[in-house]
Amino acid sequence: MKITELLKKNTIILDLKSNSKADVIDELVNKLDSAGMLNDKEEYKKAILKREADFSTGIGEGIAIPHAKVAAVKTPALAFGRSTAGIDFDSLDDAPANIFFMIAATEGANNTHLETLSRLSTLLMNEDFKKKLFIVKTPEEVLSLIDSQEAEKLEEESAQEEEIVEVTGLKGLVLAVTACPTGIAHTYMAADALKNKAKEMGVDIKVETNGATGVKNRLTDDEIERASGIIVAADKQVEMARFNGKKVVIVPVVQGIKKPEELINQALNGEAPVYNNAGGNKASTGSEKTGIYKHLMSGISNMLPFIVGGGILIALSFIFEKSSNPNLLYLSNLLSVVGGKNAFALMVPVLAGFIGMSIADRPGFAPAMVGGFLAYQSNAGFLGGIIAGFLGGYVVLLLKKTFSKLPEALESIKPVLIYPLLGIFITGAIMYICVDGPVLQINLFLQHWLGGMGTGNKVLLGIILGGMMAIDMGGPINKAAFAFGIAMISSGNYYPHAAVMAGGMSAPLGIALATSFFKNRFTKQERETGLSCYIMGACFVTEGAIPFAAADPVRVIPAAAIGSAVAGGLSLFFNIGMPVPHGGIFVVALVKGSPLLYLLSILIGAFVTCLILGILKKPKDI
Repeated sequence: MKITELLKKNTIILDLKSNSKADVIDELVNKLDSAGMLNDKEEYKKAILKREADFSTGIGEGIAIPHAKVAAVKTPALAFGRSTAGIDFDSLDDAPANIFFMIAATEGANNTHLETLSRLSTLLMNEDFKKKLFIVKTPEEVLSLIDSQEAEKLEEESAQEEEIVEVTGLKGLVLAVTACPTGIAHTYMAADALKNKAKEMGVDIKVETNGATGVKNRLTDDEIERASGIIVAADKQVEMARFNGKKVVIVPVVQGIKKPEELINQALNGEAPVYNNAGGNKASTGSEKTGIYKHLMSGISNMLPFIVGGGILIALSFIFEKSSNPNLLYLSNLLSVVGGKNAFALMVPVLAGFIGMSIADRPGFAPAMVGGFLAYQSNAGFLGGIIAGFLGGYVVLLLKKTFSKLPEALESIKPVLIYPLLGIFITGAIMYICVDGPVLQINLFLQHWLGGMGTGNKVLLGIILGGMMAIDMGGPINKAAFAFGIAMISSGNYYPHAAVMAGGMSAPLGIALATSFFKNRFTKQERETGLSCYIMGACFVTEGAIPFAAADPVRVIPAAAIGSAVAGGLSLFFNIGMPVPHGGIFVVALVKGSPLLYLLSILIGAFVTCLILGILKKPKDI
C-alpha cells in the first residue's frame, strides 16, 4: 500500500490557520473528521492529546507527527498541514514546526496500513524531501512528491542487506533496539536516525525495530555476542534478557532521534553500564505504567476471559436450572460445570500466575500459579490470589539473586530445576502456613459471629451481610456471609439470605452502571468489561466485580461495599425472604414478600455504588 492511498486531497491543508499547538491539533482533527475518516472525533482527539502528554511528537527541524491508534478511527488515514510562519509545537529542538502529518490508525489496522504509516516516518528523516515539502504549491504536488520519494525508499530498502554477517569497519559493531508505545512513528524515526548517523561516522550498525507490525530485523545471538555496545531506545517493554552481561545504553526513544551520535559513541566507547538481568526479561524506559501496578494489570488482563466467559456460562445455567425437561437440566449442569467448576476455578490461579510472570518472567509463573491455586482452595478469593502472585514472583527474584554466582556450567539447570523446585515449594509453603490456615479461621470466626447476632435487628444484619458480600468477592468474608445465609435457609429462616443475594448482585450491577454513566472514569477495556457485569450482577455472580476491585481497590471496594450494604439493609427493611441459595434475577419471583421491593432494594444499592464511583474515580485522559 502506498502512502498516497492514506493521504487524500481532502485531508491536505497547505495554509494552516492555527497559531498554537492546540489549534493545529484541532484543525487537523477536524479535517480528518470532515473527510469521514473518524468514528468519534472527540475520542480520537483525546488519544492524540494523551500521546502528546507522554512527550511531544514535534521531532524537530520543522516537523511534527501527531498520531494515535484507536477505535475512534473509522478508516486509516493521514492529514497533512503546513504553516509558513511556523507554530510552537514543543518540538525537541525548541524550534517552530512548519510541516505536520497527523496519523490516524485503527486499533485493528492490518500490517499493510501500519507499515505504510511507518514508512512515512522514515521519509521525513530525508533532508531533501523535507525541503521540497516546504515549497510545494498544490495538493497534487504533495501527493506526487510523496509517491516519488516513497518509490526511492522502497528501492533502497529492497537493495539493503538485513543481516550483518561480518564487521567491515574498524570501530566495531553497534546494535540497537527502538520501540515507542504506538509503534508507528518514533520507532522507525529513531532507527533511521541511528542508521544514518552510523553510516556518516563509519560505524557498522544493525537496528531492530519493535513496531506495531511486530519485531523486524531481529538481533541474533551471534551479533549480540560480537557487539561492542548496545543501544535500547524504547518507551515500551522490549526483550532484555538476551543482553545480560553486555554494556547497554538505555534511553527513551526520542533520544534515538535527537542524539544518535552521542548514543553511538557511548556504545562504542564502553561508557554504558553492564546490563544485569536479575530483575527479569523485559525493560521499559518510557511512560508506561510500571512496578506493582504493571504486575497487577498483567494478572487482571489475563484473568478477565475466565471471569467473563465463566460468569456468563454460570448465568446461562440458571435459565434452565428449574426446568422439568431432563435435556435442559443436563444443559444447565453442563454450563455450570464448565463455567463455575472449571473456568472460575482457574480465575485466581491465572491472576496469580501472570502477576508472578510479570515480576520474574517465566520462572515466576509456576510458583505464583501454585500459590494462587492454594488461595483458591482455601477460599482466600482474589486478594489471596494477588498475595500469591506477588509472593511467587519475588520469591523467584530472590532465588535468581541467590544463585547468580553459580558456575557457568550450571546456568542451564536454574530455569528447569532450581527455580521451579524451590520457587513452588517456598511459595506453596508460605501460602499454606500463613494464608490458608488464617483464612479458614477468619471464615469460621465470621460465621460464628453472625450466628451470635441472631435476627433481632434484621436491618442491621442485612447491612452487615450485604456489605460483607462486596468486600473480598469470593474471599473469606464473602464466603462466611454466603455460608451463614445458606445455614439460615436450612433452618427455615429465609431473611438473611435475601440480604446476601441482594448485596452480591448490587456490587457488579453498580460497577456496570458506573461504566455506562461515568464513561470518562474508565478505560475502553473496563467499559467493555462493564457490559458483562450487567449479566453477572443480575445472575448473582459477584465475581464480575473482581477486575475493577483488583485494579483500584481503594475506591472500588468501599463503593461496592457501601452500595451492597444499602441493598442488604433495604431488603430486610422491606421484610424480604429468599428461600433458594442462588439464581439472582431468575429466582426473584420466589421471594417471601414483594419481588418489586426486592428489585428496588438491589437497584438502589447499585445506584449508590455507581454514584460513589463517579465521585471517587478521577476522569481518565483516554
